[in-house]
Amino acid sequence: MTSRKLSALIIALVLALSLSSVSFAGTVNTSNPIVPIVKKASIAVVNIDVEMTARRTPGMDMPFEDDPLFKRFFGDSYNEFRRSVPMKGRGSGFIVTKEGQILTNNHVVSGASKITVSVLLADGNKKTYTARIVGSDPTYDLAIIKIEPDAPLPVLELGDSDAVEVGEYVIAIGNPYGFEQSVTAGVISAKNRSVRAQDVNFDDFLQTDAAINPGNSGGPLLNMDGKVIGINTAIVPNAHGLGFAIPINKAKEIMGDLVAHGHVRRGWLGVSVRDITEQMARAYGVKDKQGAMINDVFRGDPAAKAGIKRGDVVVEINGEKIKNSSAFVQKIRTIAPGTTVKLVIIRKGKRMNFSVKLAERPDSADGRSDRRRGGDDEEDEYGEGKGGSRERGSSRRDSEALRDFGITRVAKLTDSMRNEYGIDSGSEGLVVLEVDRETSAYDDAGIREGDLIIEINGYEVKDTRDISRAVGSEDSIVLMIEREGSTYFVQLDKRR
Repeated sequence: MTSRKLSALIIALVLALSLSSVSFAGTVNTSNPIVPIVKKASIAVVNIDVEMTARRTPGMDMPFEDDPLFKRFFGDSYNEFRRSVPMKGRGSGFIVTKEGQILTNNHVVSGASKITVSVLLADGNKKTYTARIVGSDPTYDLAIIKIEPDAPLPVLELGDSDAVEVGEYVIAIGNPYGFEQSVTAGVISAKNRSVRAQDVNFDDFLQTDAAINPGNSGGPLLNMDGKVIGINTAIVPNAHGLGFAIPINKAKEIMGDLVAHGHVRRGWLGVSVRDITEQMARAYGVKDKQGAMINDVFRGDPAAKAGIKRGDVVVEINGEKIKNSSAFVQKIRTIAPGTTVKLVIIRKGKRMNFSVKLAERPDSADGRSDRRRGGDDEEDEYGEGKGGSRERGSSRRDSEALRDFGITRVAKLTDSMRNEYGIDSGSEGLVVLEVDRETSAYDDAGIREGDLIIEINGYEVKDTRDISRAVGSEDSIVLMIEREGSTYFVQLDKRR
């Protein structure tokens, strides 16, 4: 073959490949499954504009001033709000009923004095409506708002978030930074994520690398069937490649209550709980770390009436094993008020059964009764009250057992101390008078002067002479602490 013929053949092959590539590229574009999903879903995704009326005077403290959720949601308007109002913000939502009910995030509309919804019509034009809040749930950060449309509206079909797999392709539609009807795509990068933002706890998130920014909040996360599997929530400042969505099954659980009652009616046991460490499991007679430890029992609530105590470990609810405190909270939340639940509890190594009728979760979510203050006996600076002098020598010797853990001085509780530190009149224990600021007892556990030590390693301590027996030769101890009427557990390791 001559060189001229060979060159002609190569040119022909290159042209053929080029044409093939063009054809292939065109085929991909026309068969891209995202395009028809977006076209169908976009008309049911709405933009939400909110206004708040408040005024910040010089020197006035704002409770959410440093909350990144508010800063990111309101963007540049946040700085304006710090001086004066009105403050404006933007979010997203999607239509769930033809009559105009819209699902969004609670933080998008909470506290709004005016809510305006922009709906994209089939002809490409927009129409705006004034909306009202039907119901909201801060726990799951969800809200339903309502507009009054002139005709039936398109709705998005709700999918099954439990069936979602990590690695599955997803699509987010929303209003990030005011750029309406923006579309991003990615995959589910993780499930069951817990995110902490200030004092608000968010659990069971779907995590995605589809870009979710401020303004996307409340918009839908769609699977490749075009069904909603999550509600997008932008809450992590400066995150890149990290988006989070509330599973749609959570919304399904509560939407009926939101519409019927304006809030979610949840079961309430009247306790606070925490996870169990290995040391806590040993101290309180639990064979493994499975279960939720009762931090505190709120006076007058169902758990207190049933005889549940601080330090009890809940290992089963209605026959279902409880893995940790999060599982406990989620399970109780799903049970309706007025329902009687059967609990299996481990108390100091003994397995016990309780039947408790749940109350309705209070709006404040603490359920605590008012606590009475102690008496008014006087004492001098060494803690010697009217009842006579303290056994100082014994107190100091026995207190040495706590020094290695960072608590350098404790004393038997007196009526005067109850009054000084606001300790419940029914509580007994040892008062912390001094903590080494260079230890984890101060930095990590947060123990402070005036805290009341009720138990050490499961043993009640009412006198300093109880300390040595409770601490023993352990290199790690568990303390039950009471502060301002609430109790909690901390674990301390011996200083090396």
